Amino acid sequence: MSLITDRDDVSSGYEPVELPSDPVIRTRPTVTMFRRRAARPSRRAVLHVQVTNDPPVPSDLVSWYTERGFHFYVAGLRWTPRSGLLGRRPARSMAATFADLDDACAHLRRVDGIDTVIVSAHGTGAQAAALWCDARRAAVPADALLLYASEFGRQFRRGLDISCPVLVLSGGGEKPEQVRGRHRAGIRRGPGNTRLGPHVTWLRLPDAEAGPDARDRRRFFDEMGRWLGAYMYGQARDQLL
Repeated sequence: MSLITDRDDVSSGYEPVELPSDPVIRTRPTVTMFRRRAARPSRRAVLHVQVTNDPPVPSDLVSWYTERGFHFYVAGLRWTPRSGLLGRRPARSMAATFADLDDACAHLRRVDGIDTVIVSAHGTGAQAAALWCDARRAAVPADALLLYASEFGRQFRRGLDISCPVLVLSGGGEKPEQVRGRHRAGIRRGPGNTRLGPHVTWLRLPDAEAGPDARDRRRFFDEMGRWLGAYMYGQARDQLL
């Protein structure tokens, strides 16, 4: 799987990251990972989970993070959602997907020396990332999980229990005061959505601001930076805000 961005279909500006295969679980790696470095040394990074047929990675999202001192990694997975949505336990075919994400996160922390890992995803990748964080709740592999998905959570037949703070940004037609109220309260459950964990914020923005093809993303980034700033400290928080 090649890295897909919203400007081209080549990993322009990225460098490939080699991950070792695990012969016990799979005979060859099923994840492709790329990295775009921040301009200055950093121990913070974003791991963006991208599944085949997911929307392109927005170039402005990548720039927003790297300009604020986050390295940006993209993990491309070959995965279909049906295997993870059928029962209380992940299907056997999910083992390789979870192992891929384990390897990607371990590489960030052990090889690249990353202390803070923010996992982000859009579309089907959001389902994979959420299921992985649920399955690995005891290890808490991510410091924060950001999901960009409309009506996220209806696909799950059971609630999830994700340990780290979760932000779900989606399109919708709610009034600004409703959005702000839910943002402050950190509501765990959105209308028609499955519970994801104890520290979840559901934030709806107008459709023109929420998705990867949005025309006006200023509020999108303002809300995302404000939420991330609440879970970070010192200089990192100041840079986000």
